[in-house]
This record gives sequence, C-alpha cells and structure tokens, in this order.
Amino acid sequence: IKMAAAVLQEEADNGDYYSLLNVRREATQEELKAAYRRLCMLYHPDKHRDPELKKQAEQLFNLVHQAYEVLSDPQSRAIYDIYGKRGLDMEGWEVVERKRTPVEIREEFERLQREREERRLQQRTNPKGTISVGIDATDLFDRYDEEYEDVPGSSLPQIEINKMHISQSIEAPLTASDTAVMSGSLSTQNGNGGGSISFALRRVTSTKGWGEAHKIVLGPADREGPDTCTIMLRAWRQSSFITTHCAMQFSSRGIQPGLTTVVARHLDKNTMGYLQWRWGIQSAMNTSVVRDTKFSHFTLALQLGIPHSFMMVSYQYKFQDEDQTRVKGSIKTGFFGTVVEYGAERKISRHSILGATVSVGLPQGVSLKIKLNRASQTYFFPIHLTDQLLPSAVFYATVGPLVIYFAMQKLLINPYLRAQKEKDLEKQRESSASDVAQKKQEAEAAIRLMQESVRRIIEAEESRLGLIIVNAWYGKFVTDNSRRNERAKVIDVTVPLQCLVKDSKLILTEASKAGLPGFYDPCVGEEKSLRVFYQFRGVLHQVLSADNEALRIPKQSHRIDTDS
Repeated sequence: IKMAAAVLQEEADNGDYYSLLNVRREATQEELKAAYRRLCMLYHPDKHRDPELKKQAEQLFNLVHQAYEVLSDPQSRAIYDIYGKRGLDMEGWEVVERKRTPVEIREEFERLQREREERRLQQRTNPKGTISVGIDATDLFDRYDEEYEDVPGSSLPQIEINKMHISQSIEAPLTASDTAVMSGSLSTQNGNGGGSISFALRRVTSTKGWGEAHKIVLGPADREGPDTCTIMLRAWRQSSFITTHCAMQFSSRGIQPGLTTVVARHLDKNTMGYLQWRWGIQSAMNTSVVRDTKFSHFTLALQLGIPHSFMMVSYQYKFQDEDQTRVKGSIKTGFFGTVVEYGAERKISRHSILGATVSVGLPQGVSLKIKLNRASQTYFFPIHLTDQLLPSAVFYATVGPLVIYFAMQKLLINPYLRAQKEKDLEKQRESSASDVAQKKQEAEAAIRLMQESVRRIIEAEESRLGLIIVNAWYGKFVTDNSRRNERAKVIDVTVPLQCLVKDSKLILTEASKAGLPGFYDPCVGEEKSLRVFYQFRGVLHQVLSADNEALRIPKQSHRIDTDS
C-alpha cells in the first residue's frame, strides 16, 4: 500500500496536466480556460489542411481536452492532485456525488486503501531482528602495564568476543485490531548462555488503549506459565496526555506487579515535558524535557530511584543533507559514576544507517560502540577498549572509525552506489524507451503545428523590439571539467518557447518542463535544466533554469555582448 501510494504521489508531483496547459497548480478556472483556449487555437484540427498535420493536431487536441476536462472538474482535479492519473483510473471508487469536497474524496480513497490493507494482513510478517556482539579489546591498551613486561609470548594482543545476543521477532496480523507476535532470543556471556521463545497476542481496543499477553515456551527453569499480561491506556487533550502501563508477571516466585504512569505536556511548539513514575521491581521517578526541531534534538532528564539515580543531558545536531548526517553528545552522572558519550550516524545507502559512539567514563573506562541499521535489522558491536581513562584509547576510538569510514566510502561505498545508480537508470531508460519515443513524436508533431503561430509571434515581437527566443535547449548539460568526455543530452526547444511568448513575456510555472507542448524528457531519471538565449529591446541575454523552477523572462540575467 505504501509503495502504491508513493507511486501515485510521485506521478501527481510530476504535474503532467498542469505542465501541458502551462498553469500553476493553484490556477483558477479562468486561468485554466484561458490556457485551454489558447492551445485549442493552436492545435484545432480544422486549422490544418494537410492530412498528416491534421491527424497530429487531432491527437494533441485530444490530450489538451483531456487535461482541461480533469482540471476543470473540482472532484476529478482533487483526485488528480492527490493521487495522479492512476487515482482517476483506480477501481473501487463509489459514485462520487457532485457535492463531495476534496477532503471527502481523500477520505474515500483512504477507505479503499484500508480495505486493501486488511486483505493483505495475512501476507505481512514485519520481521525485526537484533544481533549484538560484545568485544573485549582491553589487551590493546592495558597490556602495556608493568606486569606484561616479563611475560613471554605477550607480543600480540588478544581480542575476544565475550558476549553475544541474538533476537528475532515476527508479527502476524489476524484482524485489524489483533496481532500475533512470535519472538526468540539467545544470549551468551563468558561461557554461560540461555535463550527463550515467546508468543504474544496483542489487541488494540481503541485509539486510547491496547492489551497484550505473553507466553514463554522455553526459558530459565524458574519461568513457568504465562510470562506477563500488559494493559496500556492513554488519554489526551490538545496540549497534554497521560499514559498508564500496567503489567503482571507470573513465575514460580509468585506474582510481580508493575505500574508505569507518564504525564506529558507541550511546553511550546517543539518542546515536550515528561513526568514518569514507575512502581514495581525497580521503582523510580523520572522527569525530562525534550526539544525537537528540524536541526536539533535536546534532552534534559533527572531520575531518582532504586537502584539507579542520575542526571543526563544530551544534544543531537541534524545536518540537512541527503545522507541525513547527525552528530550527538551526552553526559550522564549519578551514583554509578559519570559517562560522557559522543558520536555520529550517517545514511550510507537507501536502507542502511551506520553510526559510531565513543563512551568515556568512570569506572567503566573507554568503549567504542558501532551500530548498523539495515531495514528492520540492527547490528550492534560494543567494543570495550580499556578500564582506565587513557588518552590514547580515546584518540584511537575517535580517529580510527573516521579513517576506516572515509576509506570504505571512497573505495567501496561510493563506487557501489554509482554502479547501482547507473544500473537503475539503465533499467529506467529501457522501461521508458517506448514512452519516450512516443513523447518525442508528439513533441515533433507539436513543433510542426507551431511553425505558423511562431512566425506571426516573431513578426509581432520584432515590430516592437519585444521578446525573441534566439536559442533554447532543454536537458542535461555537462559543465564539470572532470566529465568533459560525457555527452550532453539536450533537445532544441526554441520553437515551443517562442510559441509561449505573449505580450513580450514568457512565464513557466513550477513543474517539470518535460510536460510542456513541444517538450519531452531526453534523459530519463537525470537532472535537467533549461538554457535560454533571448533578445529583448535589442540586447542579447541568457538564463539557466532548473527543471522544476519557475521561470519569468525578461528578467535581470547575464547580458551577452551582441558582437561576440
């Protein structure tokens, strides 16, 4: 469902009908009618006597008429704006009354999506897994103590795996409100290990609560019978909410109840305040303030409880780049000691995020934690470097991952991503080759139909020293010197742009220019731009516009010496 919705949304974003009519997405009925009339005058079959031109004009006229029919009808336009052409053709629509608003149409489409989702519930498993491998590398630094000086055969440090944890779970939705969950885990540490398999049934009673029951099949000897029963309730107002979480654990040691209550309130648009009280085996009182903005995430927390009481401050900065890079730091202090952590995470592929964190504190020493998230799987590698606060360990824990990451990025990750991108582009070109050929024929036919209108427009503009499009190209331009051998992929769009000139002005809306009359996409899947050389008031200018950027000329652009 999500993939289908993404496809529909992507198609809607392309704005084919809006580009064809060259109007804004917010265009009024008057603007649509004016654009439609202008294109009808250009493409009307009765204006052409040549049989071939007449046939081509009829095809283009039908395209324009179809676009106008959709956009001039409020209901059809609402569907197209939200879900694109496929939304108009989607089966299952009820008879849409003329009184329905765009909001009601959206609700109808979402109802159809929910019905499809319910039919596919049995096919979903939602697998989640975690693999954690603890590594003891203290011999790299602690081995240089005096006690090692006279020990024979101690030239090579020993690095050991001292603990490991593996867990996996799958979900099987039974109905829209019931979900069965099966999970398993296996742990080992210093030669001792154990594992368990559990089943759970979760029921969502309403938007304000859910319940869950667990059953342990295999586990430690003292774990018999149902493991836990959980009930969660939530109530909220506009600026605050309260969550109550009740749990009852059954074992051979008896019944162990637990209760957790969280009160939260919006302090401002980006800040939440939390007050949590936990009663049971580990009772505690926790209060925290969380501020989350587009660029940062800040947390201040204070906890009083048994056995842990602490104060923590953490800050995370989010870079606004395509790799979603984040750097973070925190300090946590309490009766157990003080820990300072800092690190970063970065998106290395479409479904993978790599992160590294350095932990320095007393009494645990220095550790490096490496984490890789791949889709719904998590791989975690905590590496304990030393029990002491050694500057050398802090230095290597910080610099080492950076050097390794940038080396891997340059030698492995970037070449792989480039090859994958080229492979995807090649597939996209192959799948769209026939469509591009058809669009090219339509564009060439449109240009032939425009010739007479363009001749009249040029005569009118020359008589008043108006706007003359000298040359215009659309596509991918190669400007990087390192890619000098790469061939530019552009098409000549001088005639189509001149045909759009009206009253010495050319206005293009914020949409892909590939949908304009006389245009087509010469390089599917690649970034495109429009370069125009035009003459206005006897002076030659040039302008370069991105594909989805609005364009209005004449404007203050780079002037070219007419003698050059």
